[in-house]
Amino acid sequence: MVEKSQTNKVLILLSGGIDSTSLVHYYLSKGEKIEAIFFDYGQLSCEREYQSAIAISKHYDIQIQRVNLGFTIRDQKGEFYCRNALFVLAACSFLGNSASYISIGVHSGTPYYDSTPAFIRDTQTMLDGYFGGVFRITAPFLEFSKEQVYEYALRESVPIHLTYSCEMGRQEPCGICLSCIDRRMLDEKSPRKD
Repeated sequence: MVEKSQTNKVLILLSGGIDSTSLVHYYLSKGEKIEAIFFDYGQLSCEREYQSAIAISKHYDIQIQRVNLGFTIRDQKGEFYCRNALFVLAACSFLGNSASYISIGVHSGTPYYDSTPAFIRDTQTMLDGYFGGVFRITAPFLEFSKEQVYEYALRESVPIHLTYSCEMGRQEPCGICLSCIDRRMLDEKSPRKD
């Protein structure tokens, strides 16, 4: 976990899902000044995710900015190659000149490179090359499983009911995509429902 920082702000990459919403709560509970950014990268679920991100930002009374990347990141059998790296690099454009964090809600248990400690280290190396250590990437839930992030959210009364996890972007989740299946499994294991 990240210790309380002496930074200008923490910029949360807020997708409207459980992981990034838990990040908002995590940093606010530590007294950090945070803002959020939502990226539109042509995903099917963009509008529905953004509705959730807006609801979450209102719930926590934080600023959020929507940014259209101007192109679609293609889904390669469930993986969006380079997505998190693109998000982190694009987020740098929204920070000032003082020390700041960019925080991302990745966790363990996925087969994707951009959810690994190596990705966080490699990305920090790139940020150091560009910014000389002024900007830091943080991932407080990097060693948590998805289930542990969900348990954290329940324990801390994170507004899970405001989040959205369907890849199809329907108003009501489709129930069959990988994100819906993961969400259903978490809900079934949960001792209480939101």
